[in-house]
Amino acid sequence: MSSTVRTRVAIVGAGPAGLLLAHLLGKAGMASVVIDQRSRDEIERTIRAGILEQGTVEALTGSGVHTRVLTEGHRHDGIELRFDGAGHRIDFADLVGRAVWLYPQHEVLKDLLETLVSAGHDIRFGVTAEAVEDATTERPRVVATDADGERLEIEAEFVVGADGSRSVTRAAVTGSSTGGYFREYPFAWFGILCEAPPSSEELIYSNSENGFALISQRSATVQRMYFQCDPDTDTAAYSEAQLWDELQARVPGTTLKEGPIFQRDVLRFRSFVAHELRRGRVALVGDAAHTVPPTGAKGMNLAIADVLLLNTALQALLDDGDERLLAAYPVTASRRIWKAQHFSWWMTSMLHVAPDASDFDRMRQLGELRTVTESRAGRQYLAEAYTGWPLEA
Repeated sequence: MSSTVRTRVAIVGAGPAGLLLAHLLGKAGMASVVIDQRSRDEIERTIRAGILEQGTVEALTGSGVHTRVLTEGHRHDGIELRFDGAGHRIDFADLVGRAVWLYPQHEVLKDLLETLVSAGHDIRFGVTAEAVEDATTERPRVVATDADGERLEIEAEFVVGADGSRSVTRAAVTGSSTGGYFREYPFAWFGILCEAPPSSEELIYSNSENGFALISQRSATVQRMYFQCDPDTDTAAYSEAQLWDELQARVPGTTLKEGPIFQRDVLRFRSFVAHELRRGRVALVGDAAHTVPPTGAKGMNLAIADVLLLNTALQALLDDGDERLLAAYPVTASRRIWKAQHFSWWMTSMLHVAPDASDFDRMRQLGELRTVTESRAGRQYLAEAYTGWPLEA
């Protein structure tokens, strides 16, 4: 058995990009259907870190999302770069007059889902997209299987792939699920969550002779920390004492506040940009279109930037028959995407030690860190990129 649903916009993926787009379209009176293979509970319980640029916070609060970012998120007006045993603060407020907010991605998802479900939006959980067809026609279709294993087709005026790095929609745009520019880094992050008070009021990005570490926060009682490791590292290979010794050795000059470790994982570093962002009446946003290493905190922020552009383009196309913004979407979005790719690569290469690094590479890297921290122009570039470039919509 099969059923067909008709809507104006079909959105594959209930992540931040897909849900925000549905919200913005709904505010403009444009119906959409969102599908995701996960349950609502699974989506809300997928724990992921989040640093929100000021523009992202303004987009969420300004659009009417019932967000808690300003009440439960933590505003940060700077970060610390630590090397040679000393800390160097990048003062966002002084340098660019902007800030970022520490607010995990799953909390953003809870906010968006609460907003959309309360408004009666059509979100279908447990529905698995299998293919997107007829991309070059005026009625593209999403072929899917619902939670009961029945075939479901969603016929729309436009289809948006917001279905993550393993996107099914991507094949309809690029010709294959892997069609894009790709880079894999020779290292990863070993991440922990622990029960402890914060070790620092702001994030510490530490480059040391023993390797990279990031000291982050989650709340007053739970902290998130990472250190550079081999991508094939076994998370069970370290005892708790060894993990604390490893982290402490990589943040000389700061005494970490320790506590029970209740989660550990290894996060691989990959960069990807799809060869095409749009084909006919199908477009990609968020991780379906691009992924970045976490060093520059750009992932979710790029997704929101994509959505703001595409939302305006879809309203012009479907309400006014004006295709110009949609035609410009790939070029306009790509400008920001590649700036973010460069910034993420730059932060990553400046702070991490490659496995084959020579003594020259190490000394050059320290020279780069000094160049940035000792120059107002260098600090200002980092602050501008980290807090986010102006958003286009």
